[in-house]
Amino acid sequence: MNLDSKDLALTAVFASLYAVLSAVPLFPVIGVVGKSFTMALIIAPLVGLIIGPYRGALAASIGGFIGWSIAPQYGLLYQLSFVPGASTALCSGLLYKAKWRPFAILYPALLLTFGFFPSVGPLWLYPNYLWFHLLGLAALTFQVILTISKTINRRILMLQLGIIVGIISFIATLFGHVVGGLFFEVIYFPTFISSVDAWRSIWQSVALVYPIERSIVVLISILIGAPLIRALKTHGFEIGGK
Repeated sequence: MNLDSKDLALTAVFASLYAVLSAVPLFPVIGVVGKSFTMALIIAPLVGLIIGPYRGALAASIGGFIGWSIAPQYGLLYQLSFVPGASTALCSGLLYKAKWRPFAILYPALLLTFGFFPSVGPLWLYPNYLWFHLLGLAALTFQVILTISKTINRRILMLQLGIIVGIISFIATLFGHVVGGLFFEVIYFPTFISSVDAWRSIWQSVALVYPIERSIVVLISILIGAPLIRALKTHGFEIGGK
């Protein structure tokens, strides 16, 4: 990835915004006292969609790490709390460019690894936890992914643009969720949560909560993203990067 001065400026702007929002709590994390998802969760898919997958992932990584440094009490994954957001931005940016094939393999592979994590994975303890991710996998198979880039580059109705932004955000935020879930298992299994019953309780409690959280993220992404993309394109900004 070669970054010129414009790339660096865009990355810095979005990293700064991401850092600020990473210090603002949004939803409490069930099962881990004192930890919260932050407002950065909402803009992660838009960052990748607007400035491209690699600049977006870089901005989310830098901003997320700075945000954790400012407010470490909210960092569910400690120093690695930026990883789910960076994964979300990378996914949304690549899907915009119709590069869906890596995720056709990576998303199911990570989902199975997360689900069958030794002893405490949700597919061992509470398989219903993954029901919402089945919708994410279904969305990833839609042919519309192949034409997203061409569609956004034409003059289309705001409703159509909102649907496209919603599909991208939906898949990307679920991809970020499964990446975060896998890191959660790796970090908390050996040291903090050793009881299988405690893990089962977490999966049962979160099974109906995270779909609501992710749906809110998608809805806000549509409400903010569609008008913002339309305005940026009107002024000649190249959505999705080079």
